[in-house]
Amino acid sequence: RQISRTRNAGARASRGDYLIFIDADTVLTPAVLRATFDVLRQGAAGGGARFRFDGRLPLYARLLSPLVNAVMRAGGMAAGCYVFCSREAFEAVGGFDERLYGAEELVFSRALRRRGPMVILEDAVTTSGRKMRAYSGWELLRLFAGLLPRGLAGVRTPDRLAFWYSDRREDPG
Repeated sequence: RQISRTRNAGARASRGDYLIFIDADTVLTPAVLRATFDVLRQGAAGGGARFRFDGRLPLYARLLSPLVNAVMRAGGMAAGCYVFCSREAFEAVGGFDERLYGAEELVFSRALRRRGPMVILEDAVTTSGRKMRAYSGWELLRLFAGLLPRGLAGVRTPDRLAFWYSDRREDPG
């Protein structure tokens, strides 16, 4: 249950010039895949796609999703559910930081931006809204407010991120 290590192992086992990291509960369209290869062929170091959640979402998630997408796109930060890069850029930055149990895609995105363009595609992938349905907005706000002052130290141990790695309650879907 350490996504950085898993992603790095997948990259080591692969042989292509381009790497795509996609969560098991994420679906991409042919348009996203085409756009991914287009920007990589044009010289992007890496990128991601906007995201949307599946299923019915609580009001807070419906309101925050467009804002988070806009901020991440403006900042060249890929959402963890869909990240891509050239092998050359991946190797140059040393892959995902295996000391991190969360926010690894943000640190990886920042490192890739130093190697070349980081493109967040306009097209979106669809990913699970399970966690948005399982936790209230207040619970998530408390979690992130508790992690923020610690910076990366807050995501270097899985115990502070139990909410992300544990099953909370059944997904009503």
